[in-house]
Amino acid sequence: MPVLSMFYGIIIRMFFKDNKEHKLPHIHVEYNEFNAVVSIPEGKIIAGNFPNDKMKLVLAWIEIHKDELMADWKLAVDGNPVFKIDGLK
Repeated sequence: MPVLSMFYGIIIRMFFKDNKEHKLPHIHVEYNEFNAVVSIPEGKIIAGNFPNDKMKLVLAWIEIHKDELMADWKLAVDGNPVFKIDGLK
């Protein structure tokens, strides 16, 4: 599962061909012992849990990079390599 981005201790990943369990476009986020699956279009947690303060950062990042995330999603669903996306600074 490629790492798309890392910032403030948060790791953002996207699985290849990961549209069977969660049908909508999504990312996997990690921070310390927390893991969650977050929908790209809505920015909602669809599995797991995540600290509120870090989730706010993830949501800001998703909003800034939504077009890039959707392009990466299309690549990943087809099993193609994805592009890295800049983190928050």
